[in-house]
Amino acid sequence: MDGAAATRWVIVGVDGTDSSRHALEWSAHQASVRGLGLRVVAAAGPLASVGMFVRGTHVEPRPPDENDIQNATRILEYAADWAFRLFPELEIQTRLSWDRPVDALLTEATAPGASVVVVGSRGLSGIVAAFVGSVGIELAARSPVPVIVLPHEHAAAHGVRGRVIVGLDGSEPSRKAAGFAFSQAEFYQTELVAVSAWQPLVAFAAATGPIPPELFDDTTAAEAARQALEEELGDLRLRHPSVSIRPLVVRAHPVVALLEEATPADLIVVGSRGRGGFRGLLLGSVSHSVLHGAKGPVAILR
Repeated sequence: MDGAAATRWVIVGVDGTDSSRHALEWSAHQASVRGLGLRVVAAAGPLASVGMFVRGTHVEPRPPDENDIQNATRILEYAADWAFRLFPELEIQTRLSWDRPVDALLTEATAPGASVVVVGSRGLSGIVAAFVGSVGIELAARSPVPVIVLPHEHAAAHGVRGRVIVGLDGSEPSRKAAGFAFSQAEFYQTELVAVSAWQPLVAFAAATGPIPPELFDDTTAAEAARQALEEELGDLRLRHPSVSIRPLVVRAHPVVALLEEATPADLIVVGSRGRGGFRGLLLGSVSHSVLHGAKGPVAILR
């Protein structure tokens, strides 16, 4: 959400569940305060093609029947009406797709003016109830724009002043996450907490071979993590001088460090995979675990 032009859009997927309603309300609020448009997407694609595990396998899709189309249309109309009632000044568009939910949202994410894609993390099992956990994971791994996932427990909290919590590890997705986090904190004039987590090297000694004894010292490891974090923040501090930054160097697993620091009102921002990610996985272990453990919104950048 780093554009302010009226032609830019917040994309949100809806499926009729409470989770997607919360995502809709959150998205409408974000679009309203930033002067963006809201584009609401529903999918009536075949049940056989829903989910990430179907990719690469042969399935015989069936076209949506009349009941599928009516359900998806009704959900879409209700969602647009609900958003308009909450924020009547919003420019709202709707999109009904016959594709898989992930593909429907990716189509919108690659369209001109797309700013961010928002989904809920839980839904029902069914043809139109498809913007759920696995969809959020695949979407975050493939989307060209930031993806924000809201957990099932999260409710829209207008007026709550949250912070931006960003996890940094020196990787390219981490640098993109940092840029997005700074722009969010700057716009909302809120605190940015930059988290760098480190763990004792003794935990990795067996896998990495001999390690010089001085590197087992926790003070040395913590100082190295602190210096690396300061270097990563250097240029961003200069480009966003008004942002209040709290560097946080923590002796913990990155997932633990992020989840323990964040509250449900905070936005957690992470890269899709870190320095040690396996390319065969859709998401890195940290971003995947944060998605499943967060109580507030999570933004993922690739």
